[in-house]
Order: sequence, then structure tokens, then C-alpha cells
Amino acid sequence: MNGWRGMLLGGGLLMAIVTQPLQALTLQSPVERVNLLELYTSHGCSSCPPADAWLRKLESHPGLWQRLIPVAFHVDYWDNLGWPDRFASPAFSKMQRDHQRQGAIRSVYTPGFVLNGREWRQWFYRPQLDLQASEEVGALTLQVEPGTGATLQFSPEPHLNGVKLEAHFAILGFGLSSPIGGGENHGKTLKESFVVLSHTQTPPQQGEWRFPWPQLSVNDAERLAVVAWLSRPGNSEQVQAAGGWLP
Repeated sequence: MNGWRGMLLGGGLLMAIVTQPLQALTLQSPVERVNLLELYTSHGCSSCPPADAWLRKLESHPGLWQRLIPVAFHVDYWDNLGWPDRFASPAFSKMQRDHQRQGAIRSVYTPGFVLNGREWRQWFYRPQLDLQASEEVGALTLQVEPGTGATLQFSPEPHLNGVKLEAHFAILGFGLSSPIGGGENHGKTLKESFVVLSHTQTPPQQGEWRFPWPQLSVNDAERLAVVAWLSRPGNSEQVQAAGGWLP
């Protein structure tokens, strides 16, 4: 798939590798803040597949990457129900608990949506995104060398000059298929996109952030994308986000 293959390493770990040189790319946000939609989900949660299916449809959203960036974090706190989620991470569960601690959400549950750092319960009764015009915060540029690393640069508007920000870098998988052999979703094959396969976060700083290329835990994605966003320390709301497809 476009130069990506997988190989088995010691212990059965799957690692995505570059089998031929991949084109470096530059992705840039508009000056207006891009909407970041987070879904907290799990293969062990019987009410999550409808939310995952709805998120998949956002691949065709006309504002994808320039107005809207969706990401799906798989939590691990339902793994004891009989089927461990292959995408789950304790770090993603902690991110959701941090949202609660910071006042962004009232409780920790799945499926749980967070839109621009605030709990978004509208999905449960009217799953339609209403993306209003955002404030001007500055352009975020993501320079990616697949297999090597990524650099993130921010040109802030004056009201954000001198503010130290945390940076997040994630690789997303699309067209993933997971047969479920136990638990609440036993017998189902779950189709998913926007799945966070890798997430890295930096300490607060200004101007520029660098990320090494991560190891990936799966190799069966039909397509990959990269996304990055900035946030203030201790604040769930993103300052700016950028993303796009890998070649």
C-alpha cells in the first residue's frame, strides 16, 4: 500500500517500515483554528461500534484536515470484559481522565466525544457537526519525512506570542478491520478509521517541535495520515491543529 509493508520482529511485534523512499511533505493549517474532534472508544464496548462507524464517514467531510481533524483514541479500561482491544493504550485512558480532571468532561465513558477541548454529547441525539468560524490563532506547519521524523512550526498571532505550548504528533490508520472473538462485541468485525496508532507529546516550549518517527503496532491499514496539534499545559482545548494524508 503506497510503499508501506510490515514485518515481524522479535516477540511478534509488528513494525511499519519504509520499503522505498517516501515523498517528504509539508502540511499547513489555516490561520483560523482547526476543529479537533476526539473519540474515546473501545473494542470491548458494545455501544462503541455505531460511534466508530459515524466517525468513518468523516473521511468524506468537505472540511477534512483544513477545518476538521477527527482522531479515535482506544482506551484500555474495558479490556477485562473478555477481549483486549489491539489499539488500546493506558496512555489514551489517562488522556481521557486528564480531560475530566481539567473540567472538559463530566465523567469517563465510551463512546465519548471531545470537540475543541469540551465534551460533545450532541452525537447521542443529533450526530451533526456544526463547525462555526474559529478565532485566528496562527498557522501551524507540519513537515514530515516518513520513516525519519517530523518537525512542527507555529507562527502565532500576536496574542499568542511568547506562550509555551505542548505539541502532539499522531499517526492515524484508516480502513482497519478487527474481528472480535470475545466480550460484548463477540462475533463482529469492526471497521474503523482515524484510529490513533501512535501518539507522542512534548514538554511545553515555543516555536518549533521535533518528533522521531515512531514504531507502529499494526500493518494492515489501507491508508495512513499524520496529524499534530498544540495545547496549553493543563488545558484540554487545542490552540491549533494540522494534518493530512501520507503519500
